[in-house]
Amino acid sequence: MSSPQHPSFDPQRVLQMARQTLEIEAKALSGLLPRQGASFVAAVQAVLGCKGRVAVMGMGKSGHVGRKIAATLASTGTPALFVHPAEASHGDLGMVTPGDVVLALSNSGESDELNAVLPVLKRLGVTIVAMTGRAESSLARHAHIVLDSFVAEEACPLNLAPTASTTAQMALGDALAVALLDARGFKPEDFARSHPGGALGRKLLTHVRDLMRSGAELPRVAPELPFTDMMREMSAKALGVAIVVDAQDRVQGIFTDGDLRRLVEKGQDLRDLTAGQVASKNPRTVAAEALAVDAADLMEAARITVVLVVDEAQQLQGAITINDLMRAKVI
Repeated sequence: MSSPQHPSFDPQRVLQMARQTLEIEAKALSGLLPRQGASFVAAVQAVLGCKGRVAVMGMGKSGHVGRKIAATLASTGTPALFVHPAEASHGDLGMVTPGDVVLALSNSGESDELNAVLPVLKRLGVTIVAMTGRAESSLARHAHIVLDSFVAEEACPLNLAPTASTTAQMALGDALAVALLDARGFKPEDFARSHPGGALGRKLLTHVRDLMRSGAELPRVAPELPFTDMMREMSAKALGVAIVVDAQDRVQGIFTDGDLRRLVEKGQDLRDLTAGQVASKNPRTVAAEALAVDAADLMEAARITVVLVVDEAQQLQGAITINDLMRAKVI
């Protein structure tokens, strides 16, 4: 269903403005490159030496960007929080401690709410890192380190709405976070710990022991058990397998739905067979301490749906199925 068209709507003009916006913002980002030098290095060193957290501050659109920068820092190994400058003057400044670094964002460098708390921050003894587009601004003069986020023009045709300037702030914040991540030796496992609910977190933090079936859930059978009794146990536990173990619970083999199908296709008389006679030897196994994603890789490589979990003595500890991995969203 189409909506009424605005009388001044011009598709060509729309595309022209979109392209112009992207060109201006791309130019703004390119302009940042040659201006990042000793000050950027000093900012990274200040944060690495910080005993507390990075308190990010900014008003208006700079504040929205600041919240994102704080979140990115926190998720990549640098403890950070956002402190609203206006609320800071009414008690929230207590969130900043002498061991912190303050990252203050203001394109003009003349935000009244932000500048009002800068003298107090200096008395606290915190390191102030300014991200501003004006090196001669009040914010820059109060700061210990200045990151230059100057842009020649906004993408807004009126050159008023923060567009290119906020894009530059966002990119510079990302550059800071990435440089810190690299300097700390931050690894995928570290990222997963701060993202336990995400796909990467599930893959890197979920172990086989967290998902495996164990105890009475396992269809254990002795090698000498008649075939028909093995099938009853296999059906009762509904894992699609029977696990053959010796008296010490060491795995001797596995019998699967696929094995049954192949025996039936051969026309073999199954009534006089035992579990040990029909089981496949040397089944695929994994340790309980292994990552669940490793079990998934093993299943994919071997084209199987169940992997047995054993200890160093090959004693049965559990079993993990492809359905278990799918329910946990590991795959």
